[in-house]
Amino acid sequence: MATQDEGCPVRLPNRAVDAHKGTFGRVLVIGGSTGMSGAACLSATAALRGGAGLVSVATPKSIQAIVASYEPSYMTIGLPCCASGLLSDVCVDDVHRLVADKDAIAVGPGLGQSKQVADLVLSLFRESDCPMILDADALNVVADYELFGRVDSSPTCILTPHPGEFARLTGISTTEIHGGREEAARDFAEKHGVIVVLKGAGTVVTDGDRVFINSTGNSGMATGGSGDVLTGIMAAQVSQGLSLFDAASIAVWVHGKAGDLAAEEMSERGLIASDLLRCLGAAWGYVEGESTG
Repeated sequence: MATQDEGCPVRLPNRAVDAHKGTFGRVLVIGGSTGMSGAACLSATAALRGGAGLVSVATPKSIQAIVASYEPSYMTIGLPCCASGLLSDVCVDDVHRLVADKDAIAVGPGLGQSKQVADLVLSLFRESDCPMILDADALNVVADYELFGRVDSSPTCILTPHPGEFARLTGISTTEIHGGREEAARDFAEKHGVIVVLKGAGTVVTDGDRVFINSTGNSGMATGGSGDVLTGIMAAQVSQGLSLFDAASIAVWVHGKAGDLAAEEMSERGLIASDLLRCLGAAWGYVEGESTG
């Protein structure tokens, strides 16, 4: 049964006073391309602001310096690229090196929709047991190249589509989706054994059984980069050991709360995605107050 909770949907575990950076998870963000470096930057910074201990960004070498200059607190890994600066073939050994010792992988923000991207996502499905958050271009190549049908079992992952992306994944129209968001998301999640985060006003999070409907957020968050921030927050929660359903639920709640706080200062009309990063600390303060209250 769907629930709508005005408070945070998940109680966070306490952070141990003797913890170290490895305690709080290792996140890998795979994203970015020529002209889309900001997507990877926003996701990776959001993962840090989400509490992850170590964050790495794998991005085409053509934009690695740009991504590295955005935030000095994450590490960068250069991926092979073609003359145009877009991702080229990534071999299986490279995939193994990328995912080694990672606790969560966020893949897709700004990555592009080429066959090479599809091959990379398929390799991640086949070669890695690490839980993944699929966003943006990763969702598009899953739909375009029918990647779920090319693996023996569904990957352990969270899908974060907006209605347009979900229409491509399901083959049903956005009109039908809007007419039955919960049912459509639940059916897809149950069929494929994944978590679906169907974004929009009243974001739906479901594992095919449980359903959480988010109550935070505002129209100012309908802006480029907002979804990239959500992906990074989500990856951070997965890396810290939350179940995929709980990680997705708390991520959408705190993402929306940061948006509400940002709108109080900047207005909904004036809000941009990087404002969410700046307000995440205060949003976590609300969560921690409820967790200890």
